[in-house]
Amino acid sequence: MAEENNQGKGQQVQDINQLIKVRHEKLADLQQRGKNPFEIVKYDVTHHAVDIKNNFEELEGKQVSVAGRMMSKRVMGKASFCNVQDINGNIQVYVARDSVGEEEYPDFKKMDIGDIVGVEGTVFKTQTGEISIHASKITLLAKSLQILPEKYHGLQDTDVRYRQRYLDLIVNPEVRETFIKRSQIIREIRNFLDSRNFLEVETPMLVHNAGGAAARPFETHFNALDEDVKLRISLELYLKRLIVGGMERVYEIGRVFRNEGTDTRHNPEFTLMELYQAFTDYHGMMDLTEDMFRTVCEKVNGKTLIPYQEVEIDLGKPFERITMVDCVKKYAGIDWNDVTDIETARKLADEHHIEYEQRHKKGDILNLFFETFCEEKLIQPTFVMDHPVEISPLTKRKPDNPEYVERFELFIYGREMCNAYSELNDPIDQRGRFEAQAELKAQGDDEAELVDEDFMNALSIGMPPTGGIGYGIDRLVMLLTNQPAIRDVLLFPTLKSVN
Repeated sequence: MAEENNQGKGQQVQDINQLIKVRHEKLADLQQRGKNPFEIVKYDVTHHAVDIKNNFEELEGKQVSVAGRMMSKRVMGKASFCNVQDINGNIQVYVARDSVGEEEYPDFKKMDIGDIVGVEGTVFKTQTGEISIHASKITLLAKSLQILPEKYHGLQDTDVRYRQRYLDLIVNPEVRETFIKRSQIIREIRNFLDSRNFLEVETPMLVHNAGGAAARPFETHFNALDEDVKLRISLELYLKRLIVGGMERVYEIGRVFRNEGTDTRHNPEFTLMELYQAFTDYHGMMDLTEDMFRTVCEKVNGKTLIPYQEVEIDLGKPFERITMVDCVKKYAGIDWNDVTDIETARKLADEHHIEYEQRHKKGDILNLFFETFCEEKLIQPTFVMDHPVEISPLTKRKPDNPEYVERFELFIYGREMCNAYSELNDPIDQRGRFEAQAELKAQGDDEAELVDEDFMNALSIGMPPTGGIGYGIDRLVMLLTNQPAIRDVLLFPTLKSVN
């Protein structure tokens, strides 16, 4: 059986190679006859497929020109049909010898699936009611020298889809729709923030101190200065410098890089948005976040009740708000207010089979309980508030309970969607927390932060009370496009190279 399969694959490769050879021969013939398609430098497009279909009554009988990829062809003697696909749809083209000319019609018959063509003609409707173009001229704009995947089965091999996204976009229209919607989502985020007087800014990607998050950075060498630098893991510390400088509302949408593994929710480079607003706190960030998620969803999807995998997510209702302590009490049955020392915390962890490290403090173990018992239960939008100070080195303490900080994370479908603080603006407290992080790093924690002296200098000049938040844009796109994995919303996800 294996031998038969190998023989079948070998024959398939041989057949494809023969088809590719024929395509090269067709190109050579065109070039010899002075019709090299690759010498064409432009083509005037007046309409797209969806424009023609949506405005048929206005365009019927009128001249149009479209351009796109030929996805099917049916030759029937003196008249033929083909289907042309462009950015937002496809349209049928009727090609008759009497209309395009006796000299040009044979060239059309030799065109292949995958060729890029331009079509001039009049808009009409066939007897079966299909809106079409009656071609008066069809121009080969680029010759496809490869074979597209068979249209009825599409491109289903996920590895090939991710590595050759261009093929995926051609043969799987729903994939193209996902990435069009991704662009719309980002545009609506910008519209939302711009309308609230936020300024979009850009900050460095190459940094000497990759701070602002608990993650391992990528490192490289800057030859011109003969210095080692890192790729940023966060946008936070530079944006806060701008708040110090008097730019009261700022945001940035950009790539960040974390030297970590890949799974359905993580890619080592991803799109992060962070925003900072002076003179507000984490409650202000909650209100803004709930408003933004609801507004963007309604703008892009036309509704706030949306399907995600096997459930419906309701972004129209008020988001639940619960403290981390109350969440652990609700789902794990443990009241952390009764945990007064590290020994009790470790004992509880042992009893509940939660693994921890010797360096972990009481607040770290609370967070481990939350991750183990609570996260996956938070399906509908939920703000989890008031994290332990040990896991929040850049956050302002709660005045009435300094073991905890004014921080929240938004969870939807068991996934963290954003992370927000009332930002720590006390330079003395901040230095102490940085130094505690540096000690953790010395103990082997590769994700701990180091002291950023320039940021400390900025903080010492004075930063007003500030609310800040970071959003994983890719996870938001996953939610609003109903995609199960981050690779499905990244045009070119990180993959292991193939030799």
